[in-house]
Amino acid sequence: MRNKWRARLGVLTGASALVLSAVTASPVAADEVPPATARGDEGPPGWREVEMPPGTKIAEGVAPVQDAPLPDVKAAAAAAAAGPPSSCLGATAAYGAGGCFVPYGDIFWVGDLRKDGMSAAVGIYTDYGRAPDVCLNKNGVNTWVTCNKDYREDGNVRLQVWRYDSGTGKFYQPEAWSSWIPVDGQY
Repeated sequence: MRNKWRARLGVLTGASALVLSAVTASPVAADEVPPATARGDEGPPGWREVEMPPGTKIAEGVAPVQDAPLPDVKAAAAAAAAGPPSSCLGATAAYGAGGCFVPYGDIFWVGDLRKDGMSAAVGIYTDYGRAPDVCLNKNGVNTWVTCNKDYREDGNVRLQVWRYDSGTGKFYQPEAWSSWIPVDGQY
C-alpha cells in the first residue's frame, strides 16, 4: 500500500513540475504584448521595428462600402464594423491587427483590433517577384478597410500583419504570416 501511495505521489509531483515548467517557460502570446504607452522613435517597449523591403508600395485602405448607387454613410459604417466576408482567405492576426484576402477582385482586408494608438498594417507578398504592397488601416480601433490590388491569376500571395505608428512611419512586431494563398482562390 505504501508503494502505491509513493507511486501516486511521484506521478502527482511530476505532473505538477510539468505544468509549472509549461506555465513559466511558455512564450508570451502576441495578444498579451503590452499596449504602446510611452512611444518614442524607438517604438513601444519590447517591440522590434520591421524594415520594409526596397520597392514596397504603401497604400492607405478605404472603408468598405456596400453596393449602392449613392454613398450611404450608415451602410459604409455598418460594413466597416462588420468585417470581412466569409469568402476571405488566409485570415491572419497578431496583436491588434488582422487581415485576409478575397480572391475575386484581389481585395485585401485589414482590421484594427486593439485600441493602442497604433494602426494595423498588412503586407502582401507574391511568389513571382512583384514588389511587396502594404495596406494600412488608419481608421481606428474596431474598423476594417480594404485595398484593391491586381495580381496574376496563376500566382500566390502571402500576408504579413503588423502594427504601424503613423507618427513615425514605422512598422512594428509582433507579426504573423499567412500560408500561401492562390490568387484565383482555387486550392
